[in-house]
Amino acid sequence: MGQRMVERRLRETGVRLRQLRTELSVVDEQLQALSEDTEDKGLRAMVSETPGADVEYREARLHSEAMSRHRQSVIESIRELEARQDALLDQIQR
Repeated sequence: MGQRMVERRLRETGVRLRQLRTELSVVDEQLQALSEDTEDKGLRAMVSETPGADVEYREARLHSEAMSRHRQSVIESIRELEARQDALLDQIQR
């Protein structure tokens, strides 16, 4: 692969990494808020012992779990791009 092509891919990878890191920051904030909401609803469900409170708690827990899976997906994408970036940097140094 030519030097220019490698440099272009390296730039593109850097841009995508920045985007994913920003997304991860947002996801972390959202996950924290969802986790706190889930905790609150869990406590309310225990105290009130009503079916409605249990449903709210389960829904909140499912949202938290979905956001957690999304967070793991973003982290995995970052790792893959970092590995690709390292490989491209190795090609430049040759």
